[in-house]
Amino acid sequence: MEIILLLSAGILAGAINSLAGGGSFILFPALLLAGVPPVMANATNTFASLPGYISGAIGFWSDIKKHKAMLVPYISAALIGGFLGAELLLRVTDAQFSIVVPYLMALAVFLFAFGNKINVWISSSSSKTKNSSTFAYIILLILLTLICLYGGFFNAGLGIILLAFFALAGMKDIHSMNGLKLLLSAIVAFIAVIRFVWSDSIAWQEGLIAFVGTLIGGYIAAKFAHLIPAKILRSSIIIYGVVLVIVFFFQAYK
Repeated sequence: MEIILLLSAGILAGAINSLAGGGSFILFPALLLAGVPPVMANATNTFASLPGYISGAIGFWSDIKKHKAMLVPYISAALIGGFLGAELLLRVTDAQFSIVVPYLMALAVFLFAFGNKINVWISSSSSKTKNSSTFAYIILLILLTLICLYGGFFNAGLGIILLAFFALAGMKDIHSMNGLKLLLSAIVAFIAVIRFVWSDSIAWQEGLIAFVGTLIGGYIAAKFAHLIPAKILRSSIIIYGVVLVIVFFFQAYK
């Protein structure tokens, strides 16, 4: 039953990540149901999500290359932030993390539900002319590092926050924004996974089953994406996410 649960959750999470994002809302609770402790479940979820980020970044590589000048500082911020986030996760207990999870899930669901409107608002509010001052550049890199720290600590919702960051940085091309989002998500997950492996914080048996599932789900979704109405999918994920947040709050404070 555990294998069926995790493989099914992985397939569904991989498909959802390919179609709309939000696969962590499926996979993380499934790992908890399989008996994986909260901190280890979060680390394992990051591991299982990694292949989708990598394959997505490869698919957007032609758009990513248009911003070569940004890659070194952005990747450096992702490496530093991702590692610090993973380090922070490993320094909290399962009990402490269980209390924090409902708030992190609520934030992730909120960002998933309103991320597009937030991005539009940030884009319209940002300066029409690019501010290239050294101070503004440094502030943006610090902000990106903090965002990637969040991603290393808790993977869900990272993509939406990164899109908002790129809008704030003055980017307009959605394909380049999506490509950079996937690239930085892959780097954050990769460096975090290295740290998790180093501390033996990944449930390998459960994680590998979910890993295979995300690969299968992502491939199937790519083939049949046109058959699934995006609005219905997003609405279903939001409703499920809200229910999940209520359950996590109840479990944390019962």
